[in-house]
Amino acid sequence: MAATLLDAVSAVLVLVLVALGLAVVFGMMRVINMAHGELVMSGAFTVVWLQGWHVPFWGCVIAAAVVVGFFGWMIEWVLVRHTRDRPLDTILATWGLSLVLKQAIVLLFGPGSHSVPLPLDAMVGLGALNYPAYRLVVMAIAAVVIAGTYLFLRCTNRGLATRAVMARPATAELLGFNTDRTYSATFAAGAALAGLAGALVAPLVSVDPQMGLGYLVPAFLAILVGGAGALGGVLAGGSAVGASTSLLGALWSPVTVQIVVFGLAVVVIRLRPQGLMRE
Repeated sequence: MAATLLDAVSAVLVLVLVALGLAVVFGMMRVINMAHGELVMSGAFTVVWLQGWHVPFWGCVIAAAVVVGFFGWMIEWVLVRHTRDRPLDTILATWGLSLVLKQAIVLLFGPGSHSVPLPLDAMVGLGALNYPAYRLVVMAIAAVVIAGTYLFLRCTNRGLATRAVMARPATAELLGFNTDRTYSATFAAGAALAGLAGALVAPLVSVDPQMGLGYLVPAFLAILVGGAGALGGVLAGGSAVGASTSLLGALWSPVTVQIVVFGLAVVVIRLRPQGLMRE
């Protein structure tokens, strides 16, 4: 039972880390990034590629966040900036980008799956339970990054400026804020969070060109359940979706779990259309 609960916490923290980047971009730019799952995939494949050059795993993790963050900045500059005032065009453009990224990975790495060896194969004793050390490290890193992102947006001048652009972009621009630069930085930060999440989970999952969808759908579901644009809502929605998926997965088949989780999400959205913690 204790191992199941720890697995649920791990699933929640990883899902919140993925959803956080998606929520920051949507909360500020009102951009629904359909390629966010492929950014997670890009982070995982960055680790696969760099480990082929014998780069240490933790160096691969840092590089994945930087590389995918820079790639996100390029996406915003080349694609999103020219379509963000037309939400439907943005959805179609980022969906098309997701298809391009998947096919590019197939061309570069092949259609099959890849595995990344665990950087830590030790077990940690937690009372009567032995739990994988790497999972605990992933949980700690995810918790620190989530808390750091929240504190940055709430307690720093740059975070205050970001929230000002998020709430009133036209007014912020009149007050002298460079909204285009803020949008670029926000999209790059969201992409970096996705790349970091992909790199961290690479040793725990099968790394393949289709893995992005498995993170995109739950992340969107977490945002809808918790409340779009609310940082606290990402944590609430991620906890609800991630915990229920992990805990029910110990009892039922994956298909049954998905049906139940989607059904519960529909009930929550129906009863509270604004989300659990809408700001």
